[in-house]
Amino acid sequence: MPYAITIVVLFCLGLASCASALDMRELIRQVETQYRGSSAQARVSMEVATDNWRRTLEMESWSLGREHFLTRILEPPKEKGVATLKVRKEVWNYLPKVDRVIKIPPSMMGGAWMGSHITNDDLVKGSQVDEDYTFALLEETATSWRIECLPKPEAAVVWGKLVYEIEKTRKLPVRIDYYDEAQKPVREIIFDEVREIGGRTLPARMTVRPLDKPAERTVMRYHDIAFDLALGEDFFSLRTLKAR
Repeated sequence: MPYAITIVVLFCLGLASCASALDMRELIRQVETQYRGSSAQARVSMEVATDNWRRTLEMESWSLGREHFLTRILEPPKEKGVATLKVRKEVWNYLPKVDRVIKIPPSMMGGAWMGSHITNDDLVKGSQVDEDYTFALLEETATSWRIECLPKPEAAVVWGKLVYEIEKTRKLPVRIDYYDEAQKPVREIIFDEVREIGGRTLPARMTVRPLDKPAERTVMRYHDIAFDLALGEDFFSLRTLKAR
């Protein structure tokens, strides 16, 4: 066998060996649930920059596993009390100024959440990547893995492909690239400012950037997280959603 072909074959066999030893599904699950744990309460700020306006929100959020999530705006005063509740695959928004609860229909799942570059669909399905996709190891370096995620045929997902870059030592995400159904890259999320939060080492900053609008972005900063709280499913109710 020619030397060059031998090198290629050995490289491919090496990747296959690494892929079999690496539980990619579990690794992706850990990344997607890193800010949640079994339950969590967090203080988060979100800065949104578009071509037309900028704003910063201070929020408090609670989660229980992957199926229950509640977040409420604390600042600025004019938006205080606006809240979002997710229970399994359903999402509601509460608007305190008109004292109205709005259930998000399936047709609006692709819409922007809180005016950001995060969608309602991200809230519902972002933590289910390990269930809806299959995985392949694209590249392994001394410091990181790059993992390709392709949707299962039966999965009702928005993205045509995801590519995760994950740091080896701490098993933390570095970036996620999102592709549409035509395999064109359309969005990226960058994770940085790694520090200890709530007793865990986590990226404190997450930057979401749409590639067709490079000047726009949403930056989320985790200021504090408390894990493994005594939260029950009854906390994640429409009554709690409307509490002020």
